[in-house]
Amino acid sequence: MSVDYKTAPEILQAGSQHMSDRAALRDSPCGERSMRSTVDAFNAIYGTEMTEAQGWQFMVLLKVVRSSQGELCLDDYEDEAAYAALAGEAAQKC
Repeated sequence: MSVDYKTAPEILQAGSQHMSDRAALRDSPCGERSMRSTVDAFNAIYGTEMTEAQGWQFMVLLKVVRSSQGELCLDDYEDEAAYAALAGEAAQKC
């Protein structure tokens, strides 16, 4: 599979665009911010104390693992950049 070369800034811009696209799809004033509810549900089910920032960091790790398997898929890196930014946003709330 041939992939068009993207520079680091282009990968970051694509990650940002993914967040904007998802915000439009989810129709939330702050954009798609489902991690808080997700970790709250996970914590209730499993009796853990995962934070919202840790939830986003989990997603970063998921993308790191995916990017290490199979063919190159730039979406993994674009999402990883977006999730890292969301983790940073969430960490400031703690």
